[in-house]
Amino acid sequence: MKKLIAVLSLSLLTLTGCGKKENVLVVGTNAAFPPFEYMGGPNGDEAKGFDIDIARQIAEDAGKTLKVENMKFDSLIVALNAGKIDMIAAGMTITPERQKAVSFSQPYYEATQVVLTQQGKAPTSPEDLKDKIIAVQLGSTGDIMAKEYSHNVVAFNTGFEAIMELKNGKVDLVLFDSEPAANHMKKNPDLQLTTLAFEPEYYGLAISKENAELLKQTNATLDKMKSNGQYDALISQYMK
Repeated sequence: MKKLIAVLSLSLLTLTGCGKKENVLVVGTNAAFPPFEYMGGPNGDEAKGFDIDIARQIAEDAGKTLKVENMKFDSLIVALNAGKIDMIAAGMTITPERQKAVSFSQPYYEATQVVLTQQGKAPTSPEDLKDKIIAVQLGSTGDIMAKEYSHNVVAFNTGFEAIMELKNGKVDLVLFDSEPAANHMKKNPDLQLTTLAFEPEYYGLAISKENAELLKQTNATLDKMKSNGQYDALISQYMK
């Protein structure tokens, strides 16, 4: 009888655990990419931002509670495919290479790479990046692109660290996504932001190839947010 009770208790706990998991949407991000994701709130320990608000709406439409896991950018796809998170919301550019590993939602934001330098040292064309010491965020589009121009690429876990390396004079420039770069410029007016003729890129929410239902739900929420004005409201709130 005791063994039977123990087995039933274990089964009940297992079912309860599954129920809790089913009611939570676990989203992975790298909360050092403002205004898309950053740490804030009263105690500075709450993930906030444009992507987080979109993820919260997706969770709400699916009848779930949002849980955000903050991790290194270059570990997000690994975590997704290991089943540790359900979705990536991290200003992640849709690329053919990444599409081999994950499914992406419809594009939800158009961006481009820009160059940050010390004042008076701005490049005038992409050719000027050749053989320069370039700082980037590890695993980012800038990281991939920088290697096309230079063998001297230094990668950091966050864009903030890359910018500090520039301010300290240890690199020639930072290659970074346009909106986060503009956000960092507000606190670093001594730097110079230059827009060059780079191809545009598009952010998508990454989902496991095995989770077609979540992909469908995500695209439905994005469609709804774009049609009811909610998306434009977020643009106005975060892209100042």
